[in-house]
Amino acid sequence: MNTKKILIGFGVICMMLAPVLGQAEDWAPKGSIRLLIAFGAGGSTDTLGRLVAAQVEEDTGWNIVVENKPGGGGVAMLSGLMHEKPDGLTIGLAVNVPILLNLAKRADKLPFRIHTFDYLGTIAKGEVALVARSDAPFDDIQGFIALAKKKKMAIAFDAMPQQMVMTAVGNQAGVKFRFVKHKSGAEQIQSILGAHVDAGCPAGAHIKYLQSGDLKMIAAFGKDRYAYAPETKTLIESEYKFYLDPYYYLVAPKGLPASVKATLVKVFDKAIHSDRVKTALWNTLKVAPHNLGPDGTFRMLSNGVRDIKTVIDAGK
Repeated sequence: MNTKKILIGFGVICMMLAPVLGQAEDWAPKGSIRLLIAFGAGGSTDTLGRLVAAQVEEDTGWNIVVENKPGGGGVAMLSGLMHEKPDGLTIGLAVNVPILLNLAKRADKLPFRIHTFDYLGTIAKGEVALVARSDAPFDDIQGFIALAKKKKMAIAFDAMPQQMVMTAVGNQAGVKFRFVKHKSGAEQIQSILGAHVDAGCPAGAHIKYLQSGDLKMIAAFGKDRYAYAPETKTLIESEYKFYLDPYYYLVAPKGLPASVKATLVKVFDKAIHSDRVKTALWNTLKVAPHNLGPDGTFRMLSNGVRDIKTVIDAGK
């Protein structure tokens, strides 16, 4: 057989094998996938999870059953998820900050650690900021602290980590704040606009009020500046080494086969960046999709335990 015939024969074989090889690389679930939400029905995490699940179903034809597993800020869901089979048929959606707080404060009482799971990526990042009325007599965190040394400033918050970060800032600066608990970012905004507090720490509800000119941003709580307010410094840039980056992340039992993990990562990333989810993220959280990917999600959580311990210690 001459070389030409050999090459033609090899090409025919490759063409015959191509569909088989392609199928070997693509995984599809045999049955429904359960998406376990770490919080109750109706909240932002639940809404976000159901939207992403619906988009995955539309993109793939798979069936995803959403189940709410609230308790302990995600501890209950993860405690159950770790015992599920790593077959791609059970996935969790959690928020990092409550988990990081639990691991930092009472890791010895939890059945899991960061390395207990496989990670598929993140959906979005909440962008928490210190904001005030546009006519407030300060424009940045230095001005806010300077005024706080003359009078006790009232700060609105709706989640404990917000209070923790500002308590740490106050301790470093040598001032005490009066914290006023609220039920939501929207409620914080109303208190700020009504001059019932001097500032607040919402996670997205403030953006349209920055655009309208009713509020101004004093500091970004994230590690990096926010795209919608690039001129506003982070707390870190202002010499307060604390940050708060709430991420919504997708997690699975440890030991997912490579083909299963790769397929799940791909289909969820596509759904996260779909127009439907982009619109929903903006309407609910005022943020864009933000996917760190599997490795980035693991690093974010691993570093987060250490960094949140710093905030806890500084806030005592």
